[in-house]
Amino acid sequence: MSKDLDDPRRDFLVKALGLGLFSSPNLASLLQPAYALGDVPGRLPEGRSIYKLQGSVTVNGEAADINTYIGPNSRIKTGNKSLLIFVVANDAFILRSNSQLEMESSEGLIIDAFRMLSGRLLSVFGKRKKPHTITTSTATIGIRGTGMYFESDPEKSYICTCYGHSHIVANANPDVGLDVVTEYHDKPYYVLSTATSGDKLIVPAPVINHTDAELTLIEQLVGRTPPFENLDSGYGVGDRYN
Repeated sequence: MSKDLDDPRRDFLVKALGLGLFSSPNLASLLQPAYALGDVPGRLPEGRSIYKLQGSVTVNGEAADINTYIGPNSRIKTGNKSLLIFVVANDAFILRSNSQLEMESSEGLIIDAFRMLSGRLLSVFGKRKKPHTITTSTATIGIRGTGMYFESDPEKSYICTCYGHSHIVANANPDVGLDVVTEYHDKPYYVLSTATSGDKLIVPAPVINHTDAELTLIEQLVGRTPPFENLDSGYGVGDRYN
């Protein structure tokens, strides 16, 4: 590796190796050419929004390519076997296949609200003075600066607060909510469209379909590193694209 590589990028490479980032074919093929050139992922150039696009992706109804700008009021849709890794201001995302995401901003580049209409989204958010919300098919989540993974299906949503602070409310009954503070994927939940056994709308869930390797990648795209205590723990092995 080049001696000119700055410290944050060198740190990222060390952590990526510790996470087993290259043990999975998809992430390895995505990142190895960059490492070979000494170009460890860092902040995207000014004016560029997309780090990786594969398959069928539309932004505001138009077919997207690597140069498409994604602003804080964009509507994004991915097709089958498609993927979008992108940045808006200090937030970064991996939107998986067959997903629809709408973003809203009332002022500047800071996103105020998200609507996850369907599909799966891994996200990391910069700190804000005011909380913002993400609405899925069955839940409304208030967050500040944190890492989150969502799956939005008609009958249930999956929500993992990977680290940070969130407040989850069931859309079926706004009086049902949870305040969630985690350090490391501690409290994932399903939020159901209707209550099941015990009349519960929010029930514990396992950790599924997202990894530390992915979180590390998108944090690096906005100049940060995730606050993991144990970088060699199991979530870092492999990736869950598409």
